[in-house]
Amino acid sequence: MQRENIYRMAAVVTAFSVAEKAFGFLYRIVLSRTLGAEGVGIYQVALSVFAVLLTAASSGIPLTVSRLITKYRAKNNTAAGHSVVSAAIVASLLFSVPVFCVLFFAHGAFDFLFSDPRCMSVLLVLLPSLTFNSVYAVIRGTLWGNKQFVPYCVIDLAEELVMIGAGILLVTSMTGVFDGARRAAAAVVLSYLVSFALGAAWYFAKGGRLRDPRRQLRPLLSSALPITGMRTSGALVNSAISLLLPARLIAAGFTSTEAMSEIGVAMGMSMPVLSIPATLIGSLALVLVPELAENFYRSQHKKMRENIEKAIKVTALIACLLISPLFALGEDIGVLLFSDAHGGEIIRNSCFMLLPMSLSMISTSVLNSIGCEKQTCAFFFAGAAATLLCVWALPQVAGVYALLIGMTASYILTMTLNFRLIAKKCREKLRCAGHALCTAATVPPAMALGYFLRNTLFALLPDLAAAILCGCILVAAHALLLFALGLAQPRWVAVFSRRRPAQAQRSVGRR
Repeated sequence: MQRENIYRMAAVVTAFSVAEKAFGFLYRIVLSRTLGAEGVGIYQVALSVFAVLLTAASSGIPLTVSRLITKYRAKNNTAAGHSVVSAAIVASLLFSVPVFCVLFFAHGAFDFLFSDPRCMSVLLVLLPSLTFNSVYAVIRGTLWGNKQFVPYCVIDLAEELVMIGAGILLVTSMTGVFDGARRAAAAVVLSYLVSFALGAAWYFAKGGRLRDPRRQLRPLLSSALPITGMRTSGALVNSAISLLLPARLIAAGFTSTEAMSEIGVAMGMSMPVLSIPATLIGSLALVLVPELAENFYRSQHKKMRENIEKAIKVTALIACLLISPLFALGEDIGVLLFSDAHGGEIIRNSCFMLLPMSLSMISTSVLNSIGCEKQTCAFFFAGAAATLLCVWALPQVAGVYALLIGMTASYILTMTLNFRLIAKKCREKLRCAGHALCTAATVPPAMALGYFLRNTLFALLPDLAAAILCGCILVAAHALLLFALGLAQPRWVAVFSRRRPAQAQRSVGRR
C-alpha cells in the first residue's frame, strides 16, 4: 500500500472497530446494570479462564498466518498460502478438541480452579465455542494477510451485534444473577458460531482451498508458538489475577462479596473504558502489520522505518488525547454509565496508564510483524511478573488499585524493552522519541483546562449534556494545541477523505 492508502484503510478499520467497541461498551452497561457487580464478577472470572483456553488454542495463529501468506504472496506462491491455512486449522484442532473433551466431560477434577463454584457452570456454557472459534481464528489470519480488511471488520461487527442482541434477549428474562451470567455466556457462544459460519463461507466463496499441510506445519508452529505462549501467558496472568486478587483482598479485610464486587467494578466497568485506545491502536496495527511484514521481506528498510515512526507518533497522539477527558470526567463517566462512582474514580485515577499501555501494544505488534516473536514473548514474561508481584503485595495498602498499579508497571517495562529492540532491528535510526515526549508534555495543560471546563459546565448544564460538551471541547482544544505545535500533521487527517487518482484505483484493482 502507499502511505495514503494505509491511513485511509486504517480509518475504515477504525470506524468499524469504534462501532463494534461502542456497541460492546453499551452492552457492558446493560450487563452491569442487570447483573450487578456480583453477577459481572462471576461472568468475568469464568470468561477469563475461557480466554486462557481460547488464547492457547489459537492466539498466535492469525498473526502467523497473515505473515506467512504475505511472504508467499510476495513470491507468487498461492499453493503454499493454502497449505498454511490447512496447517493452521490442523494445529488449532489438535489442541482445542482434546481440551474441550477433557474439561467438558471431566470438569469435576477442575473445580479447584474457582473459589466460587458458580463460575465453573458458566465456563461449561462457554466451552462448546472453543473449537469453531479456533478455526475462525485461522480465517481471520487469512483475511488479514490478504489485506481483506473490510470483510474482516464486517464479520467481527456481526459477531458483536449477535452477542449483544442475544445477550439482551436472554439476560432480561433471567431469574437471578447466576442465571444471568449463564445466559450472557450462551450469547457469547452463539456469536462465535455466527462469525465462524460467515468466515468459512467467505473464505471458500473467494477461492480459498485446503491443501496438504505437512510442509507448512513446522514454519507455522515455529512462528506461532512464541506468540501463543506470550498471549496464553497473558490470559493466564489475567486468570491468575481473577483467582488471586479476591483471595488477597479477603486477606486485606474485604468480605467475599465485597472482593468479588471490587473485581466486577475494576475489570467489568473501569477497564473497558481504559481500554478505549486499544480499539484505535488495534485498528492501526491490523493494517500496519502485513505492510511491515512486506517491507521486511522485500528489504524496504526506509519504508519500514517511516511506517514504524508514524505508527508510534499516531499512537502517542491517540493516548494523550484521551487522558485529559478521562481525568476530568472519569468519576462522572462511572456514575452516568454504570451508576457507580467507585468505577469512575478508578477510571480517573488510572487514566495515566494509557500512554505506556498504547506504546507497549503498538511496539509489540511492530516486533511481531518483523519476526521477533520470541523476544516479545520474553518481554511479556518480565511484565507479567511485575503485575503478579503487585497483585500479591499491594492489596493490603492499595486495595483493588494493586491491579492497576501492576498493569502500569508491566506496560512501562515491556514498552522500554520493545523500543530498545526496535532500535536495534531498524537499519535506519528512528526519530520518534522526541515527538512522544513533547506530546506527553501537552497533557498537564489539557488536564488543567479539563478541570476548569468540568466545574464550569456542570454548574450550568444537566450532567449528561455537560459531560458530552466538556469532552468534545477538551479533545478539540487539545488537538488544536497539537496541530499548533506541529506534533500532529493536517495531512494525516486530510488523507483519510482524499480520493485516490483513477490510475491508483485501477492499479489497486489489478492487484
